Amino acid sequence: MAKRGKIKKKQNSVVRTLNAFLTLVVISMVVAIGLIYFGLTKFHEPGQIKQDTVFVVPEGAGLNAIAGKLEDEKIIESRYVFRFGAIATDVDAGLKRGEYMLPANASMRKILDTLIEGRPIQYSVTIPEGFTSWQIVERLRSSEDLTGELADVPAEGTLLPDTYSFERGSSRATILAEMTKAHDVAVAEIWETRQVDLPIKTVEEFVILASIVEKETGVAQERPEVAGVFVNRLNKGMRLQSDPTIIYGINQGQGPLGRGLKRSEIDAKTDYNTYQIDGLPIGPISNPGIDSLKAVANPATTDALYFVADGTGGHAFAASYDEHQKNVAAWRKIEKERAKAAEEAAKKAAEEEEAAANAVSIEENATPTDN
Repeated sequence: MAKRGKIKKKQNSVVRTLNAFLTLVVISMVVAIGLIYFGLTKFHEPGQIKQDTVFVVPEGAGLNAIAGKLEDEKIIESRYVFRFGAIATDVDAGLKRGEYMLPANASMRKILDTLIEGRPIQYSVTIPEGFTSWQIVERLRSSEDLTGELADVPAEGTLLPDTYSFERGSSRATILAEMTKAHDVAVAEIWETRQVDLPIKTVEEFVILASIVEKETGVAQERPEVAGVFVNRLNKGMRLQSDPTIIYGINQGQGPLGRGLKRSEIDAKTDYNTYQIDGLPIGPISNPGIDSLKAVANPATTDALYFVADGTGGHAFAASYDEHQKNVAAWRKIEKERAKAAEEAAKKAAEEEEAAANAVSIEENATPTDN
């Protein structure tokens, strides 16, 4: 009887232990399910940012680092919930570097989706047609959104002016590489469409003439006619006599000259002075855009051999020297009238400034009267 009692007592002890263990397991499961439910609820509920917010994912940052950064910047409430949600939904991979715009009230799930599927914020740099390579490098250096140094200035006429998009932190060298590639593609395609009887025989000559056309006019619709004038002059063995080529020979494209040309500069024989040399200069004087390249490939059919500014932003074209001289005289008259108007405006402004200063002086020196 005693032995049977001991066995029963031992069995009861095992049962109690087993019951306690099962109870603990059940409680643990309930707690775990509760935590999972709580975590997923927090993961999907509207977030705490009240307005659109920029967030930067650093290069090489993993899930843990990104979750911590989100919490530190008070974009999310808990890094642990964010990490748990990412792992639980099996989207903890694919996070890539970049700058992202997170929408107001975005849930952690929405934030995670944005960092994985969203496109990073895009910035852009615009390179105007006719910029020299030196000017392009200076513009890229001035952009605070780009990184990296540029040790050298690319060869003139090897970059395509356009607007280029990039992510913050992209390298300046990368943008230059894109511009070089875009130039090579555009030049090759347009060169294939050229007229067969052009007096330019190589791609290099093609780009040189396009760079001159680019600097001669900012009016897109008249570029084919400007190109036609230069083609006519080349065909007749006439010198191009382009002022921008002289300027490039003086400053090598490092910004505008900022003044008129001197007679000594026009008379100086350099590799770029098309008043003094036959044919094309030794190299491009700018980076021509698509329109100028197309204009040289297919110039307008014209008898014109000369052109001069007409006062409207465009040019007056002439087939004879006498006609050209009349156009030049008309332009000189416009220049003279503009100079006179500018002088009169400056004089009037000075008089008004002096009158205003005198009025202030009288007021300051006036003696107050007693009422």
